[in-house]
Parts: sequence; structure tokens; C-alpha cells
Amino acid sequence: QVQLVESGGGLVQAGGSLRLSCAASGRTFSGYAFGWFRQTPGKEREFVADISWSGSTTYYEDSVRGRFTISRDNAKSTLYLQMNSLKPEDTAVYYCARGGGTVTSGYDYWGQGTQVTVSS
Repeated sequence: QVQLVESGGGLVQAGGSLRLSCAASGRTFSGYAFGWFRQTPGKEREFVADISWSGSTTYYEDSVRGRFTISRDNAKSTLYLQMNSLKPEDTAVYYCARGGGTVTSGYDYWGQGTQVTVSS
């Protein structure tokens, strides 16, 4: 069983920064790609960014490219999402997941989510 635990969410003013972390259990991390998604009430979960198993390849959704950075530390089995220049429209529950691509069907394990709220 794979467990993913997100942390680092919170309340921040527009223009501020947050760094999300996703800790993975066991020897289930280094050989897999991972991604971040986000979801607001009444909307589909949407892709934010993903990263290859080595960390050498990343891909971002257009609205976050240049502001967010996905990274990973395989020695610590941890995935990160550095979020800068935050906007109110970035407010959502953020989820990490194991897998790759821009659709949720490409992922098999999900964390419980962490709330990010950006005030204007």
C-alpha cells in the first residue's frame, strides 16, 4: 500500500509564496513519476504539474508555468511544489499523486489533499 501525505498548505496573501510537500511511504517513490493536481468545490480536479522519476523532466499547466516549480528528493521520498506569486484563483485543495500526465486516470495513488487559500 502506498501512502502519500501532503503538508504545507495554508492562508497567504496574493503575491506570496508557499511550498507544499508530499511524503511517500516505503520504497514506492524513486522509480515513479509524480504529479500535483488541485480542486475547488464543484469543479473537476485539474492538473497542475508533473515530474519524471529522475526529476529531469517537468511539465506545467499554462496558468502556473513560471510561478510554480515541481521538484523531488528521491532520498527523502518527498515531492515538492514551490508556489510563488500566488493569485486568488490558485485557491484550492492541492493533491499529490503517483503517476504522470495531465489527466487523473494516469495516477493510481492520491494523498488526502492540503488546502491553499490566497486572499486578495
